[in-house]
Amino acid sequence: MTLEQTREDARPEAHARPGRFELDAVLGVVAREWILYRESWRSTTFAAVVEPTLYLLAFGFGMGALVGTLAGYSYIDFLGTGIVAVSIMFQSMMPAVINTFIKRRFQHTYEGILAAPVDVREVVTGEALWLALRSAAYGCVPLLVAVGFGLRPGPWVVFVPVISFVVGFAFSLFGIWISAVIRSVRSMDYVFSGLFTPLFLMAGTFFPLTELPGWVQAGAMANPLYHAVELIRGAVFGGLEARAVLGHVAVVLAFIVVIWFLAVRQMRRRVVS
Repeated sequence: MTLEQTREDARPEAHARPGRFELDAVLGVVAREWILYRESWRSTTFAAVVEPTLYLLAFGFGMGALVGTLAGYSYIDFLGTGIVAVSIMFQSMMPAVINTFIKRRFQHTYEGILAAPVDVREVVTGEALWLALRSAAYGCVPLLVAVGFGLRPGPWVVFVPVISFVVGFAFSLFGIWISAVIRSVRSMDYVFSGLFTPLFLMAGTFFPLTELPGWVQAGAMANPLYHAVELIRGAVFGGLEARAVLGHVAVVLAFIVVIWFLAVRQMRRRVVS
């Protein structure tokens, strides 16, 4: 093999072309993230646990003392189930935007990974899978806090970790796509203020959407976080009809399919040229 051929094989393009999707490659990306996580789990866990807990306590007891009950639930119970979904979004989408951008733009991590028998699809899927697992674990913390303050969940609460994982996977892919679209760190300000805030405010987290104008309610139907909130709240309290559950699940799964293709396509444009 000539020196030129060796250099060609080492380029990301040599192994980033679409081929057979390899699960082992995806798990390899997840294993890499797990190894790195073991070095920083204390600080990551502290931030992931404390922030949603403070939200729950501050709003739950502060607003709860004024509101009392909302939509038939005590306000802290209503809020606690909503904060679970918000926590999942923040613990998946935000690291996906920031960390993936840094790895791609400054650390050139993906160039090294793609020099191995791994393509962009497997990198994107592995990154999203890891963040989904992590956010699903952290996302259940507010629910446990709410239980400690009197929430009495129904038997379907066992599905909350599953819902959390699927929702975390969706928002991880969303964050990866955004990280591949933006061109500078400054662009993240627009993402966090112009996208994150409307997403969690217009999702029925702090108050029912029925209190908002009709056009806002219609727009919220396209917000995957709204469907996540409804699924988690339905699993905790029960009462959701099968048709409603299938509708919420269908929206989240459709979002995953669309955003996966977008994330892979945009990431390939950035790291394979």
